[in-house]
Amino acid sequence: MSGFSFAGPRSLNEIMKTDLLEGKTKAEISEIWMTYHEGKERVHGAILKGCDGVKILERAEKLQFFIQPIFRNDGFFMLLSQFQPPSHFLLAYLEDYKMDPNRAQPLVTFSIFNDLVESHDMSLVRCDVINKGIEESEGQKVMDLLLDSYKVDEDFSRWVKQFNEQPGDFDVDDYISCMNQKWKE
Repeated sequence: MSGFSFAGPRSLNEIMKTDLLEGKTKAEISEIWMTYHEGKERVHGAILKGCDGVKILERAEKLQFFIQPIFRNDGFFMLLSQFQPPSHFLLAYLEDYKMDPNRAQPLVTFSIFNDLVESHDMSLVRCDVINKGIEESEGQKVMDLLLDSYKVDEDFSRWVKQFNEQPGDFDVDDYISCMNQKWKE
């Protein structure tokens, strides 16, 4: 998806002065990160265990595409996720991508920052809900479910790996049904 351009911050230092985190505990950094994002419109923060952040990025580097439905009323629409190294996920309407990959515009982006893995065993995640057609809560849910798809071994093997490596065997109806259940949780 060469046409996707990233709209969010590219490094943790663009969000916060990382040198000010020196000497802070994991709990203090978590509080700073979450409080900072609480006041932001259409921006969300999340925290992962460091090993999970590393695992997700390693997997996404190898298997860069996946889909994520957004459910509304009695239907849904599908987003296509593309991972852009070193740490960014960009999501656009699947139909837009199918029509012209170079013109598909990101609706939601999120990034995993592993700067604090060694020192604090934590990864910081930032999600930007760019398009007003996506509700903030939907953007956060998409981020959470997509992170789980790459993090949870069973989901990764069953869904992401098969989608990328054996697309003919990928059961999209089964996946949509499973995601519909998770969306309601």
